[in-house]
Amino acid sequence: MKNRCHIIFLFFATVVLAACATTPKFDTSGIDLSTSPQQAVAESKALQGVQVLWGGVIISSANLKDTTQFEILAYPLTSDQRPDTDKPPLGRFLAHQEGYLEASDYAQGRLISISGTLQDKRSGHIGETEYIYPVLKINQLHLWKKRGDSSEPQFHIGIGVMFHN
Repeated sequence: MKNRCHIIFLFFATVVLAACATTPKFDTSGIDLSTSPQQAVAESKALQGVQVLWGGVIISSANLKDTTQFEILAYPLTSDQRPDTDKPPLGRFLAHQEGYLEASDYAQGRLISISGTLQDKRSGHIGETEYIYPVLKINQLHLWKKRGDSSEPQFHIGIGVMFHN
């Protein structure tokens, strides 16, 4: 009987600890996971209104009249939807969030994952070079904590092998 109580306790403790995970909860049903920012520019008319899930490194953020705009250098996403900066970039995109977001929270160099709707494309410049950006209307976003951030827990419980850079 004691063993049964211990097993039940361990099961519930595991469930409680798993509920504390901080990965984003993007619902990927109805989202096109295969379209890249470069494809979105090349096929902008055909892909307008398509739901995508992209992520990358924030290049800049700015508060406009009614929206906050992000310029993001896209990277492939890992299985937990975090941008994988060890892989080659996929191009840049602009993302718009209705309303005001504090630009200092979304500073240059931070990692972000975004689900949203493809709107159109917009011409801009990277230095003196003209660049065509796909524009995304944000439905949901997740700003990733910096790796090694002191707010991450220092104590980990788990079974198996973990590799961490």
